[in-house]
Amino acid sequence: MPPPPPSPASTSPSVLLLSEDGAIVPLRKDGSTPVFLTALSHACGWIYVAAWSASFYPQVILNARRKSVAGFSLDFAFLNAFGFLCYAVFNLAFFASPIVREQYRARHGGQDNIVRFNDVAFAVHAFILTVVTVIQTLIYHRAPTQRTSRPIRILIAIFAIIVAVTALICVVTGGDQTKTGGSVPLEWIDFVQILSSIKLCITFIKYLPQIHLNYERKSTLGWSIENILLDLTGGVFSLVQLFIDSSQTGDWSSAIGDFSKLGLGLISIGFDLIFIIQHYVLYGAVEVEEEGDNDNSAPRDSNERTGLLAVGTADRD
Repeated sequence: MPPPPPSPASTSPSVLLLSEDGAIVPLRKDGSTPVFLTALSHACGWIYVAAWSASFYPQVILNARRKSVAGFSLDFAFLNAFGFLCYAVFNLAFFASPIVREQYRARHGGQDNIVRFNDVAFAVHAFILTVVTVIQTLIYHRAPTQRTSRPIRILIAIFAIIVAVTALICVVTGGDQTKTGGSVPLEWIDFVQILSSIKLCITFIKYLPQIHLNYERKSTLGWSIENILLDLTGGVFSLVQLFIDSSQTGDWSSAIGDFSKLGLGLISIGFDLIFIIQHYVLYGAVEVEEEGDNDNSAPRDSNERTGLLAVGTADRD
């Protein structure tokens, strides 16, 4: 719930600013809300939303341009799509389901878990783009040995079974104690929280197959570095906004103690830095002769670079 507006005698808005969630925010002159920091916070919000939204396109464009997914981890593609499916359903449930919102309020002292339309739009947009990349892995050229690994197939199957079983329990039992008049094993809010937990688990592991693939091939050809640069940009500005907001409220526990924002943000940035080192320092997007593959029809992108250490090795040879 937004704070009550100050009285006209105490302050007056100097400018109206549109926040990243679509709200009109008045910036004040009385010092209660520093104009510069508030403007900077909202600017960071717009930048990270734009960067993260755009980060899904470079890989799709690269795959389409090369007509090949050689060098692109299929494990990452399927994990990413399943993770954003969970994330999209999570946001849709909080945005559109009165039952889920009411159950959340009942468990959190009447507080709302505010999911706005832009959260839903981002999640659905991300899911659609990840599905497009999965389709590309099915229709474009791939290396003969390129396939999803057995551990990842098992992991996704386990996640899918958990989702299906918990959803079935909620459907059969009603998923709402207030309506059934008694206890139920799971409520719909539990189902939504399980989706959130699965998304967090996938975030921890989804980049590992691509890092390993780049290491095995000694090349980043087929993996879009622009995707990583945009993701890094979004992650940095997201954390900057988090710390700006905490500094304004004086509540640093909201930044330091919120693992979902700070911890996962730092982990994501850490993976981005690993990819940057692989691309610009260790390997680069060098041509690789795939095992058992004599098809050289997939062109190399003229904008792709060779890693510094790879160049040094080639010069010595």
